[in-house]
Amino acid sequence: MSRLDSFIRRLSAQRDILNAVADEVRAIDGPVLELGLGNGRTFDHLRELFQDRRIVAFDRAANAYGPSMPSADNLILGEIKDTARTFVGANASLAHADIGTGYEDKDAVTLTWLPQIMAGVLASGGLAVSGLPLDHPDLQALPLPSSVKEGRYFIYRRR
Repeated sequence: MSRLDSFIRRLSAQRDILNAVADEVRAIDGPVLELGLGNGRTFDHLRELFQDRRIVAFDRAANAYGPSMPSADNLILGEIKDTARTFVGANASLAHADIGTGYEDKDAVTLTWLPQIMAGVLASGGLAVSGLPLDHPDLQALPLPSSVKEGRYFIYRRR
C-alpha cells in the first residue's frame, strides 16, 4: 500500500470513529481533549461535532492552519507527555490522540506514557480514540465501525 493510501485510510478511520462516537460523547459531561493538534484538521472536525463543548488541544508548537487554531486558552504548548499530565483528573468525555510516527522505536517510547495519560484524563465512561493501541487496565477496547480495518485505529472506554 502506498503511503498516500495509508494516510487516507488513517484519516478516514479517524473521521469514521469520531462520527460514530459523537452521540455517546455528547451524553458525557466534560471537555474534549485533542493530543496532537498538527495542522488542526481533526480539531476543526471536533469543533463541528461538539459545538457546545470546550475542546483543548495539545502540541509542541502552534502550527495549525489559521482558522483551525484553538483560542489561546484552549491551546497547551510543550511536550505532550508533560503538558497533558496537568489534565489528569479533568474528567474529559473524549480524548483523541493521533501522535504515532510510523516508526516502531519512536512509537514504543510514546506508548510508555500515552496509555496512562489517556486513562487519567478521562471521566468514568469517557472515550479514548487513538491511532496507537492503548494497553491500560482502566481502558476497555470497543468494537470499531465496520468501515475501519482492525488495527488501523482504536477506541476505548474508561472503566
